[in-house]
Amino acid sequence: MPAITVDNVLVLPRLPRLDESTTTIRPVRRLTTAPSGFEGEGFPVRRAFAGVPTSELDPFLHLDQMGEVEYAPGEPKGTSWHPHRGFETVTYIIDGIFEHQDTHGGGGTITNGDTQWMTAGSGLLHIEAPPEHLVVSGGLFHGTQLWVNLPKVAKMSPPKYQDIRGNQAALLTTPDGGALIRVIAGEIAGHQGPGSTYTPITVTHVTVEPGAQVDLPWRPDFNALVYVLGGRGTIGANGRGVRTGQLAVHGPGDALRLRANARQDSRTPTLDLYIMGGQPIREPVAQYGPFVMNSRDELIQAFEDYQAGRLGVIPAERLAHTDGQGSRP
Repeated sequence: MPAITVDNVLVLPRLPRLDESTTTIRPVRRLTTAPSGFEGEGFPVRRAFAGVPTSELDPFLHLDQMGEVEYAPGEPKGTSWHPHRGFETVTYIIDGIFEHQDTHGGGGTITNGDTQWMTAGSGLLHIEAPPEHLVVSGGLFHGTQLWVNLPKVAKMSPPKYQDIRGNQAALLTTPDGGALIRVIAGEIAGHQGPGSTYTPITVTHVTVEPGAQVDLPWRPDFNALVYVLGGRGTIGANGRGVRTGQLAVHGPGDALRLRANARQDSRTPTLDLYIMGGQPIREPVAQYGPFVMNSRDELIQAFEDYQAGRLGVIPAERLAHTDGQGSRP
């Protein structure tokens, strides 16, 4: 899992040591294992939030771990054009390359460690696909896509796109240099990530070396969700064992404790964690497919607007009937 790495983590800013007398390490109150499925044109995903009540996820809605998969030539797949309204998608690429385009003018190519942050807001159409050269050659693909809810006052805001390069993330380590912490959005120990958010949240990718421990300060008013991208370890005040594809939902407290097992599998030599937390919105959620609103009537309106073409029009060069000079549909 290359994402963004550094040659010597000891040159990075370090987390402060926690005062055990005043810090409450959060316990794990729910541990789930993500079922596998397929998305878009058929790329494999793990549904990380399956089985977790929406009240424990708030302000998050959905998380897919895409891959890790080694594609043969001709196999890489993406999605077709599809609509969204009422939330944000956060696509984080660990290995591989992905292209994005939307009908509001946003888009670009992201690779190892990059993030595409798309605020669908009032609505748009978009497409995500591997570039043509990757389709021809095949190769490794691994990433995540997180859906972040928008509060009612922001659901119909203009669509926005953030292209976050991996080297923009705030990089930290632990007092002993046993982990690399990449802050993508929000703040950890005074270090701010580049992602701009409507709802106060923190998103970070943490790599923990075998046998090392991370005590991560965490806002007590945020929830805390830790998803295991790869490896084995223990999490929480109660030291719950975790492995690849599992999600740990935490109880209250102001710090997270993460420890990697001393022995890891050769395929996953470190413990890699995707950690999310945010201030719950605590509003009604009405969701159907690609639309997330506050009421059934708003969902009906979203479908009507989509069918009427008010969420955008696919660019002519990307339509299937063109001469093939555009990118893959």
